[in-house]
Amino acid sequence: MGEITKSTPETLRWGIIGCGLISSWFVADIVLPRSSAPTKHIVQALGSSSKSKAQAFIEKHCPSATPTLYDSYSGVYADPDVDVVYLGTPHALHYQNALDAINAGKNVLCEKPLTINAKQADALIAAARAKNVFFMEAVWTRFYPLVKKLGELLHTEKAIGDISRAFIDFGLDMPISKLPPDARTADPALGAGALLDVGIYTLTWAAVIFDQHPVQKASGQEPIVASSMSLTGGADDITSVILNYPALHAHAICTCSMNCRSGTEFARIEGSLGTIFVCGPGASKPEYLLVKKKDGQEEKLDFKFEGWGFFYEQDAIAECLAKGEKECSVMPLAETSRIMRLMDKIRAANGLKYLQDDEL
Repeated sequence: MGEITKSTPETLRWGIIGCGLISSWFVADIVLPRSSAPTKHIVQALGSSSKSKAQAFIEKHCPSATPTLYDSYSGVYADPDVDVVYLGTPHALHYQNALDAINAGKNVLCEKPLTINAKQADALIAAARAKNVFFMEAVWTRFYPLVKKLGELLHTEKAIGDISRAFIDFGLDMPISKLPPDARTADPALGAGALLDVGIYTLTWAAVIFDQHPVQKASGQEPIVASSMSLTGGADDITSVILNYPALHAHAICTCSMNCRSGTEFARIEGSLGTIFVCGPGASKPEYLLVKKKDGQEEKLDFKFEGWGFFYEQDAIAECLAKGEKECSVMPLAETSRIMRLMDKIRAANGLKYLQDDEL
């Protein structure tokens, strides 16, 4: 994981697209007072469907900010004072929003999932490279210090020996059957469903635990995938995935649901010498690790912090831009493409298709 260096700029000016929940968390971290922050982040501009909506958003979520308000997204893309655009719109809109920002020559951080499918993701990656702009999928969880420490425990220190199995779950109490059919989290036309909304996090943890293992990386093999889905109204409300890593003789069992909230210990990693539990409010926001050895030793490692934790990726992007880098080693574009292809494969195996799959 990249460390913040002296090459980090003093300020980074953000253009925010979308006034939804995820954007409110993101801007709250931009203005969060931090005594040791390597970069001062600024809400420079905000684009919405109306200036009144944009103003209400600022007053509620970051009243100390004084951004330029636009009643269109294009205004943000054209603003010369914006260093990087953050896209917090629903994921069915990510492709067009990101393409417009990239074509305007802007650096872009786009919320997860980057797009509806790998075809769209790869098209955006190609566009970003052609325009020579920075581009990244905002999988904020990958930037937490806890994630870096977990990788060290598993792969460098081998704290629990040879890892053989991991169970990762992310569940929300948002039953699709109780939502309006046109709701973003219920409508298949909007890419709704457990896999793209929360299952991507379970696959992310599997990547940290197994795909980043030195033996697995050296093998060059993709895991063998088995999966099952339950659908409601054409969207998956329960998805289960088993990833078999032959090179490691190991399995990742990744489950997600819109019908029941996960417990605090959302991940369990089993090794020959013990078990590590990853814990927190949800798989997107871990707060501590429990290391339990077979010899009876136990250790709790706390990683609590103020704010939401988006500032970790915000600082990482500032570092990348200061170095002139066009992608981030913590969340490289090849990894975004790989995870999108994996989710495409899971959907195809279960007959889940989105309208956007036939586009481009």
